[in-house]
Amino acid sequence: MSDEQPAERIESVSGSGVPVRGNDIDTDQIIPARFMKVMGFDGLGEYAFNDLRYDDTGEPTDHPFNDERFQGASILVVNSNFGSGSSREHAPQALQRWGIDAIVGESFAEIFAGNCLALGMPTVTADQETVETLQDWVEANPDDEITVDVANATVTYDETTVDVSIGDSQQQALVEGVWDTTAVMRHNLEQVRETARALPYVSESEVPSQ
Repeated sequence: MSDEQPAERIESVSGSGVPVRGNDIDTDQIIPARFMKVMGFDGLGEYAFNDLRYDDTGEPTDHPFNDERFQGASILVVNSNFGSGSSREHAPQALQRWGIDAIVGESFAEIFAGNCLALGMPTVTADQETVETLQDWVEANPDDEITVDVANATVTYDETTVDVSIGDSQQQALVEGVWDTTAVMRHNLEQVRETARALPYVSESEVPSQ
């Protein structure tokens, strides 16, 4: 691999926060299945948390994603087992298209965290007290900045810096700019071709040309 990385190096992410409280918020709550019928992911952002944001009559609820104070936020702060349930990649796609660039939480479903990584969206964890304190601070300071330092595994807000956990493979992929597997393959296309030609069940016409 050349020194030039195939994807953006994500060493840190900064922005204002939005707190979404509650344990076991699953992917169906993040993006209800009926909104997954669209071709591609464009436009999914407006449906993030749709059934939590609107009641049965279509009236807006007090969900944080409806709150004007948090419009433009890019750091989502959640609780335990976020992203559980079915392994739909539409969930992190919807969050990213709403504007989320990183998520701080107590814990994440493994597949959800993997789908976030594929978008270059860090998911870092901390204990319950640390997360709830951050959520309280965000509610009191909706315009102030949070920095998720991926390289050093910390979160900084106000004058506070706390240690967080991030999987070694996720941290390495983000910091080294190799989180986009498709981009990595394109970046190393000649090696892909060589590997394809070495496979007995791949004909020359099936070897990728570009």
